[in-house]
Amino acid sequence: MVRRLIARLLMALCLAAWPAQAEPWPEGAETLAKTHPSELVAKAPALMAAGRPEEATFWFYAGQLRWRARLAANPAQDPSGEPALFASLFETIGPEVNGWAFGDISALQKTIDAVLAWDARYPDPSLPAASVASTRAGLVKLRDQIGREAETIRAGREAAGLPNR
Repeated sequence: MVRRLIARLLMALCLAAWPAQAEPWPEGAETLAKTHPSELVAKAPALMAAGRPEEATFWFYAGQLRWRARLAANPAQDPSGEPALFASLFETIGPEVNGWAFGDISALQKTIDAVLAWDARYPDPSLPAASVASTRAGLVKLRDQIGREAETIRAGREAAGLPNR
């Protein structure tokens, strides 16, 4: 009961803190909020190919957030099922999306904020509040960590011959 109340309060605070302007997420966000996370992640390659890497990054992280919450809610599931599909998609799609996204840490942090706002605005009612809260906290931790390590990330990319934007 207390965890559910805390999760709802965190979601309400996230929405309240978001500026009252146009939605910060791509078109179709309400409808896509009802789909399986694999469909969100699977949008990324086509969006990258179409020259829309910002949208690809949004859907990649939105799918990752939802999928991690699903896995956290069902830790005893068969590892050859959803967990294996999750790992496979992220190993396949993740390098291209993250390779682009980490080229601009500030923009990536804004995308993560947009994903969190989208998730709060269009929650998945099938997910337990505790799973959602812990997964959201993990994404916030990632956002903050990449901010603290931005210079190190930039230097590593430069040393590897990768562009920084």
